[in-house]
Amino acid sequence: MKSYLITGGTILTFDPESPVLEGHALWIEDGKIRKIAPDEEFAELKLERISAEGKVVLPGFINAHHHFYSTLVRGLGKAKASQNFNEVLENLWWRLDKKLVLEDVYISALISGLDATRHGCTTVIDHHASPFAITGSLSEIARATKACGIRSCLCYEVSDRDGKDKCREGISENMALLDSLKLKPDSFLSALFGLHAAFTLEDETLRDVSDYVHKTGCGIHVHAAEAESDQKYNIKHHGLRVMERFADFDLINSHSIFAHGVHLNAKELLLIASAGAAVVTNPQSNLNNAVGIADLIKMRELGILIGLGTDAMTTNMLEELRVALWTQHLKQNNPSCGFMEVLSTLTINNPRIASRYFEGIGILKPGYQADIILMDYQAPTPLNADTWMGHLLYGLSQATVDTTICAGEELMWNKQIMLDLDEEELLGSSRRLATDLWDRF
Repeated sequence: MKSYLITGGTILTFDPESPVLEGHALWIEDGKIRKIAPDEEFAELKLERISAEGKVVLPGFINAHHHFYSTLVRGLGKAKASQNFNEVLENLWWRLDKKLVLEDVYISALISGLDATRHGCTTVIDHHASPFAITGSLSEIARATKACGIRSCLCYEVSDRDGKDKCREGISENMALLDSLKLKPDSFLSALFGLHAAFTLEDETLRDVSDYVHKTGCGIHVHAAEAESDQKYNIKHHGLRVMERFADFDLINSHSIFAHGVHLNAKELLLIASAGAAVVTNPQSNLNNAVGIADLIKMRELGILIGLGTDAMTTNMLEELRVALWTQHLKQNNPSCGFMEVLSTLTINNPRIASRYFEGIGILKPGYQADIILMDYQAPTPLNADTWMGHLLYGLSQATVDTTICAGEELMWNKQIMLDLDEEELLGSSRRLATDLWDRF
């Protein structure tokens, strides 16, 4: 069993009962946190010691909504200019995802996973689409995230937009991973049942998915009212709002994730809250696509569990956290509101969401997973239980991740990736695949 101590740093636990610990050390053993105690309690313990002097020790960050497959689009300038969200989908994303092959899927996840590691993100809840490379796509992503040493919760986005055959293949891809994990659980891999969005899903498809969800008890991961057009389509064609349709098929449960939620009304939010499901906000993506700003204040008032994702705009969760707060100031026309609502998404709620799919994650606490990061940061003002969230938002967000650890294994040490991967070769492959993909675009 690998066993060592992390000593000398200021510990931010993300545990509301004891958020900041000074003069404490963490005893890591067999991939978990065995003990956190004052340094003197470990004085006689003959273990390797990792010094965190001049650093802050935190849990590895969790990204609650991501798209690994979008990595190879970076810098692409061939997409037709879009005037609204539906045109963004039609001119860019739905053209791109049709051109992906399995090698693209693997490399995209690998490059994005390494980038997540550099930014201290050790768990990613992903949402994948590759309509002409569906079967085996989740296995390729899992292979990539395992090579990176991070945890991932995966799904394939089922949609009727590419016809019934592709829809059925997507259903089968989700079922294959969910069934395999039920037979052989994996502490680094979990799954949800992926759906694109209500406006690309027919009732027959929702009925088929509902049958499987009820049989297995799994959750769904779906875009929900990201743009107003989603609501308009469902009202026009089905006579129901987005969440009313999902409720009709009993697809709202305590394991489900509804991404974005920008245009959900109070009735829809109460459907989510009563089922204990989560809404995951992605503010940078919403701003980029000009779809609006989710009302996190109202969501919190109605009892919603609100998580934070990046929608592949970045792998830097602290960058996303800052934007989330500024957007709430703008949404509410109040520069003093939303601090706790926003900070809780990353520090309290993402761990709660991820713990539905992985055991003991997102908090530095005995018995929990040893997913830990060290950041270069020496506080210029008092860092304590009253101020740590302010330091996270205004100070640590501008600091550098020095070390990333997942399940007790060092993935990055002294800012150097420690994995058995040839990054130069991988980046060369990524550029070659991106060029080929762009030619097919």
